[in-house]
Amino acid sequence: MGPFVPDIITDELNLIIGFLIGMAFGFVLEQAGFSSSKKLTGLFYGTDFTVLRVFFTAGVTAMSGVTLLSTLGMLDTKIIFIHPTFLYAALLGGVVMGLGFVIGGYCPGTAFCGAAIGKIDAIVFVLGGIFGVFLFGEAYPYLSDFYRSGAFGDLTVYSLLGMSAGQFGLIMIGIAVSAFIAVGQLERWINPHGPASSFPKVSHRMAAAAILLIGVILAMVPERTERFQRIATSETYQRQHPVKRMSADEIAFRILDKDPELQLIDIRPPEAFAQQSLPGAVNIRPSEFFSKQWDDILRSRKTKVLVADEETPATTAAALASLLGYQRVAVLEGGLSHFTKTILEAPSAEPNLENANQDERRFRLRAAPLLTKMISERNNLPPAKRPVKKVLGGCGI
Repeated sequence: MGPFVPDIITDELNLIIGFLIGMAFGFVLEQAGFSSSKKLTGLFYGTDFTVLRVFFTAGVTAMSGVTLLSTLGMLDTKIIFIHPTFLYAALLGGVVMGLGFVIGGYCPGTAFCGAAIGKIDAIVFVLGGIFGVFLFGEAYPYLSDFYRSGAFGDLTVYSLLGMSAGQFGLIMIGIAVSAFIAVGQLERWINPHGPASSFPKVSHRMAAAAILLIGVILAMVPERTERFQRIATSETYQRQHPVKRMSADEIAFRILDKDPELQLIDIRPPEAFAQQSLPGAVNIRPSEFFSKQWDDILRSRKTKVLVADEETPATTAAALASLLGYQRVAVLEGGLSHFTKTILEAPSAEPNLENANQDERRFRLRAAPLLTKMISERNNLPPAKRPVKKVLGGCGI
């Protein structure tokens, strides 16, 4: 299932829901006639374009749903697994599957659907597919170089074209509607008694207009990350939503006291964090606030203090965190540079102590060597990494 925000579907419930959806999907496929090889191969003879309509409808529906849920912040698309692109193997695989579709009359999903109701040709197709998987597994050591050739990583078409997901969605919806119109005319010409001959024109036109309107809306609405980051950097928003500031002395005291209610979040690049970071801090970039990767920390009941070299970037990140619904967020007053001058360099920086009272002076002189040692020991440790758990999925037909 999708990586919803928050987790409304657990990993255990995910398996049950997936099983039920799979059963319902197979039932719908069979009722729609997709267990018949004649109906499926009608696509290649121009007599029945139901398969093409179903594929486009499924693609447009899934694409619109994912884009809309992502825009609303209900779906974390960053942890959806995207199959790596191996261009040459994909091209050859498409040819092989296409030939298998024409010769056998099924694709893998519809073959299992036909086999489930006892169709002999579908059962033979499934057995042939299983045998083919076995052969490929045995031959993989000899085919691996070709299989991995033309590697382009985890590509998405809209990022490759330099556009937003919504804009690409509008293009795909336009292509789908145009394809429906074109294949409907072609089907009525080749097969006057085919499915297209009985289509209600008025309702189909209304449906086409509605889906095109949805595409326009998706294309016009800015992406959630872009929209929230623009609001967070607004001086007006920051004035209206002031951020709590925590002084360097208080941070130093709570670190030394090992306060369990304090969570330092360093928003600097990983390279800067690896060079020097405060004890107990975790490195979370503002762009990662949108992801579920650090959700347990960002939504915890601890006081989360954002740390940057200067105070301004931390204030902007705190505004972003507030927009995303994270609570009990503060920033290190003056930033890490001020903390260094005020606390870590206190023994050698007399001007920093002139205006401080005697209690502050004594505390800083005691805290400086302790914190310096803790930071030095921390910097010798390898940086902690939190792997991103991708949510897997697959094609049903």
